[in-house]
Amino acid sequence: MLLNQLFAFVIVLGSLGFIWRDVAQVLLPKLRAERAFQHLTFAVIFALTVLWSAQAGVKEGLSIHFLALTTLALMYGWRSAYAISIVVSLTLCLTGTLSLSQVPEYLIFSCLLPIGTSYIVFLLSYRFLPRNIFVFIFVAGFFNGAITGSFHLLTNSVYHVILDTYDWTTIVDNYLVFVPLLAFPEGLLNGMSLAMFSVFKPEWLRVFSDRDYIYNHYHKK
Repeated sequence: MLLNQLFAFVIVLGSLGFIWRDVAQVLLPKLRAERAFQHLTFAVIFALTVLWSAQAGVKEGLSIHFLALTTLALMYGWRSAYAISIVVSLTLCLTGTLSLSQVPEYLIFSCLLPIGTSYIVFLLSYRFLPRNIFVFIFVAGFFNGAITGSFHLLTNSVYHVILDTYDWTTIVDNYLVFVPLLAFPEGLLNGMSLAMFSVFKPEWLRVFSDRDYIYNHYHKK
């Protein structure tokens, strides 16, 4: 177990090199310069801390909670979103929800992989689907959230099978059985969030552009 935690810690350290430039050149300067952005980011950290604290523990290591990482990734970009998720994870450690030894694995399987999945799905929708606000809300938001939540449970399951913590039958019967139940509310949470932000606060979404999703769509018509 110690070897697995050490390997996860090395991966987390390596991942910091991919996000530092974006954090140093975009996130931190904007936090220092814009008070409204500070309030938004602190509110996001608080909301995610509360959301992730409400975990349903099926078995040890097999916890279920809403992620909302699709919304986070589209608000900040995947690099800054991952940086914010690190802050939230350390906050959970301080509140006793996570132990310090659990943080590296948690960052990989409950933060980095879901954020990466969300951003890849968004990029695919942006590249191959029509660019209009309905595609953004339903595909990049709703279906993206459902896919990300399901993938999170699947990768966590495979990891525990590889570690031989549980056998596959136990995981399917006690953990993966919740995938259909979690996918819809996770998708709804992210889809509704992106719908509200794109209509009322589009400046909160780093990946959203009126030119791409609204004006271009009607100009082509």
